[in-house]
Amino acid sequence: MNAIISASELADALRSERPPVLLDVRWQLSTAAASGQPFYGRAAYASGHIPGAVFVDLDRELASAPGSRGRHPLPDLEVFGAAMRRAGVSARTPVVAYDGGIGWAAARAWWLLRWTGHPDVRVLDGGLPAWGGPLETEAPTPAEGDFVPRPAEGAVLDADGAAALARSGVLLDARAGERYRGEVEPIDPVGGHIPGALSAPTSGNVDADGRFRPAAELRARFGELGVTPDAPVGVYCGSGVSAAHEVLALEIAGVPAALYVGSWSEWSSDPGRPVAVGPEPQ
Repeated sequence: MNAIISASELADALRSERPPVLLDVRWQLSTAAASGQPFYGRAAYASGHIPGAVFVDLDRELASAPGSRGRHPLPDLEVFGAAMRRAGVSARTPVVAYDGGIGWAAARAWWLLRWTGHPDVRVLDGGLPAWGGPLETEAPTPAEGDFVPRPAEGAVLDADGAAALARSGVLLDARAGERYRGEVEPIDPVGGHIPGALSAPTSGNVDADGRFRPAAELRARFGELGVTPDAPVGVYCGSGVSAAHEVLALEIAGVPAALYVGSWSEWSSDPGRPVAVGPEPQ
């Protein structure tokens, strides 16, 4: 099954006898929007969303509180499961997640559902800007779903696992190149990257419209970084959100990958962990 769905395919699916559950996961890394006003995903949802979509709060339902495990650690599974059931997610119903267009937040929802056992979940390619169809402002009240999260083994890395993978396989850093190199660090206490990790910004996964590049192009991109079907692959970012976008891109390319959820926000909080700077993995 393809991990993404186009706007036209979604429109057809919503008219079908088995329409997907829609999750609106609009979120921004910074609380300040381009206009200088704070961004509130729930307010954006209330102003207009794809008909039938239910809002999901990334910070509260797709992550637990920031702390020693990073800015967006794994959510409590009871909280996550309850949020999914409230949205109408059942084990046998298809799910489509979308966000404001960048794809990070929708990919986080996709990854969590896949990790916890849902067999049929996709991301709207290009997000809400690609939709082009009608919007509504009324929040639906779907029937309670029955989805119960059951995490898979091997799909999540901790700090030690990420460090080991950087030496034994391929560990990709999904942040912008300047953060990888340590030239700038706007959020975390230390700039740089995990020694041995390779820079692979999420911007390289998509075209100018924010849609994922074709599978062949993604395979070529990751192949140049040493990703092969035989090499174990892991991904991290700042706090485990944009890294999910990279895992999704790898999925499109046909490559399974593990996610270091704590990512740089966890790694850099421990002064005992090594830090590499500059363009080379070291």
